[in-house]
Amino acid sequence: MTDTGYPWPEGRMLALDVETTGIDPDTARIVTAAVVAVGAGVPAETTTWLLDPGIDIPAPATELHQVTTERARAEGRPPADALPEIVAALTGPRSTRMMPLVVFRAPYALTVLDRECERHGVPFTGAVLAPVLDPYVLDKHLDRYRRGRRTMTELCRHYQVRHDGPNNAAHDAMAAARLAWRLPRAFPGLAATPLPDLHQQQIAWAAEQAAGLQEHKRRTDPSAHVNGDWPLIPART
Repeated sequence: MTDTGYPWPEGRMLALDVETTGIDPDTARIVTAAVVAVGAGVPAETTTWLLDPGIDIPAPATELHQVTTERARAEGRPPADALPEIVAALTGPRSTRMMPLVVFRAPYALTVLDRECERHGVPFTGAVLAPVLDPYVLDKHLDRYRRGRRTMTELCRHYQVRHDGPNNAAHDAMAAARLAWRLPRAFPGLAATPLPDLHQQQIAWAAEQAAGLQEHKRRTDPSAHVNGDWPLIPART
């Protein structure tokens, strides 16, 4: 990829969000996905997918994203057909220029995508997605002592970013992109950091954050483990 110059917050960004069947990225299936291209003074472009995950959608998941098993089976596309389009939407526009991929809590969404592609025989290499920006990791590093939760909804409220509604892939992807645009304005040092460097820094920051959370959890559960891999959890061997 070639560098198009800095500050990067003035350029185009892609953002990804997925809504799924569960919380374990190794087993969760994608129900809806959205890729948003935004910034650089160009109108936003949003592409969405509804998939038939091939399994029943648990009631708690439906309660969040409002997609029932019946609707997914009737209207959703086979994952083997939709997944290549999702991968192409993430990789194609970024192949010739430096464009960050924004993913809130990247290890979950990107790991789900990786496992789904493996499950359905779709070529996918997570490494090609770099540079990734994760507003969750960035905020937690840059304002580490702020009290309160760090959900997307709370971050949008804190940074006064518009969020049209949680647990909707298109709304969440757009909100993540808006956070990525806002954070370097709240913390100007981010804008001066080249994207490849920022990607590498987030790898270290995410590991530090996971280690801190694990230490906290072990005060009550000595066996607690918090995975610090970022932006994607390697497949188990």
